[in-house]
Amino acid sequence: MKPLKEKISITIDADILQLLRIEAEDDDRSLSQYINLILKEHIKNKNDQ
Repeated sequence: MKPLKEKISITIDADILQLLRIEAEDDDRSLSQYINLILKEHIKNKNDQ
C-alpha cells in the first residue's frame, strides 16, 4: 500500500528551486519525489545524531 500523500504549498528561493530541479532531473525523479527524498534523508540523519 502506498503511503498517504498530502499537498502543501511552500515558498522556495528561486536559486534553490533551480538547483533542485536540475538535481531531480539528473536523478530521473520528479521534483516532488526528489524533495521528499531529501527531506527523509535529512530527518534520518538528524535522528541518528
